[in-house]
Amino acid sequence: MSGRVEAIWIKRAHRGVMDGVQSASLVAGQGILGNVDRSRRRQVTLLEAESWAACMRELGATKDPAGRRANILVSGVPLAQTRGRILMIGEVTLAIGGELTPCERMEDVTPGLQDALRLDWRGGVFAQVLTGGLIRVGDAVDW
Repeated sequence: MSGRVEAIWIKRAHRGVMDGVQSASLVAGQGILGNVDRSRRRQVTLLEAESWAACMRELGATKDPAGRRANILVSGVPLAQTRGRILMIGEVTLAIGGELTPCERMEDVTPGLQDALRLDWRGGVFAQVLTGGLIRVGDAVDW
């Protein structure tokens, strides 16, 4: 089952705006070049487009998925319950570290979003970069 990269965002300042980009460089053991708020465990964050769309339908909202503040929006690849799996985006490999729990800032995007994202890992996942490289919007995503 193959998916695709739908969007990439880089956050250049803590609590800053999410800048949409067409490509990004990922560095093994670090994360996305130029992105702040990364740690040893949480180097990159991913959101599933289908989960975001489900939350928007349930809440009767049409908000930009950039509001989730994740780095990579993917489609066609379910992310729920994938801790320990290896995800490939082009030449880059990511080890899924676990569920990305939604914070109270999601309520600023739309009321009820924090709870909607809590169901079945719909808030996305965090990962560590095993193999670095360049990723682009439109790249294939697969396990």
